[in-house]
Amino acid sequence: MKYWRRPLDKNKIKTPKGHIYVIPDRCKGCGFCIEFCPKGVLEESKEINRKGYHLPKIADGKEDDCMNCDFCMLICPEFAIYTEEGE
Repeated sequence: MKYWRRPLDKNKIKTPKGHIYVIPDRCKGCGFCIEFCPKGVLEESKEINRKGYHLPKIADGKEDDCMNCDFCMLICPEFAIYTEEGE
């Protein structure tokens, strides 16, 4: 997305970074985390958990795009995903 102007303090404020963790045995493959991620960081993987559901994974090339908004964690009905603040 291209903006027509930039904030004056853009160089002073850092965008937070996050690390995404999935608990495979809790995931039921609903895809809410994938669908509602504001940065599109997650995608469905080919990996299957013990229940037979496809797990979310970080999309190729988007490893550093997570901004630790915790939205995936809030929307997950099974509490199978969480984020931690990174550098």
